[in-house]
Amino acid sequence: MKPLISVVIPTLNRPLLVTRAVQSVLQQTIQDLEVIVVIDGLDDSTGRELSKVKDSRLQIVQLPSSRGGAGARNAGVAHSQGEWIAFLDDDDEWLPQKLELQLAAARASQYSLPIISCCLIARTPKGEFTYPRRFPHPEEHLSEYLLARNSFSFGEGLIQTSTIFTKTELLQKVPWQEGLPKHQDWDWMLRVNSMTDVGIEFVPEALVIWYRWEKRPSTSSTSNWQTSLAWIQENRHLVTPRAYSAFLMLQVAPQAAYQREWSEFLPLLGESVKYGKPKALDFFLYLGMWLISRDTRRSLRGLLGTKTQSLRSV
Repeated sequence: MKPLISVVIPTLNRPLLVTRAVQSVLQQTIQDLEVIVVIDGLDDSTGRELSKVKDSRLQIVQLPSSRGGAGARNAGVAHSQGEWIAFLDDDDEWLPQKLELQLAAARASQYSLPIISCCLIARTPKGEFTYPRRFPHPEEHLSEYLLARNSFSFGEGLIQTSTIFTKTELLQKVPWQEGLPKHQDWDWMLRVNSMTDVGIEFVPEALVIWYRWEKRPSTSSTSNWQTSLAWIQENRHLVTPRAYSAFLMLQVAPQAAYQREWSEFLPLLGESVKYGKPKALDFFLYLGMWLISRDTRRSLRGLLGTKTQSLRSV
């Protein structure tokens, strides 16, 4: 019989981390599932490590060459047989009730193609914090929830890949955009958000552990600011003017500042004003991104952050 839920985990050269992720899926309170680990390219060590997991629900898909995170997820979707699908990054893990609570929310949803997210625990060198700090307001555009800020602190609005639970049918209709080194989850959610039968809802409990070790290299942390700029310019039609300016000022600018591209200070600011609708807070944060070092900002984030607790209300 086909499983109820398919879980897709892309990975490459992180055998111990992905094994931890797999074990967190196999320990879910819902057992009617399959785990599809997509090894994104040549990587014998991961296959050897996963072969030690003796569970028939685990499947390994070996790609002959790397397709990137989005391509690996699409490959996993193509192999999945469940009615529902969930994604887990190889360096994250789930708490045991994650799928049970999301499935209940999905079945109770008013939408035929619901996307169910949840809170997460961000585990960092500065401590543990629960995100998001709020859920979208009624009538708030998804792009503003994801990309803009109404406060100084990080994590006000957040939907992270390891929290996404939805119908397999939706991923078959709208696959992940391949070739993007960054912003893959935002890109997919903004594209499906325009569909009338799709709605994004939240389980208030923190059900994912998101490991935010600052020195761990990843594609998203090493890509340059031009990649982010090109992505938002190409997708300006999917976001509001406020979200467009906020992305330039709070996502692109910090990367440019980190790379000491001071010549971009005025051009990025000019485009934010010309095509967007920045608020006073955006200008203040923009200056901070250029004048305060990344390490100092992270230290301040740790001091100002909200320690771990479940978010029970919007």
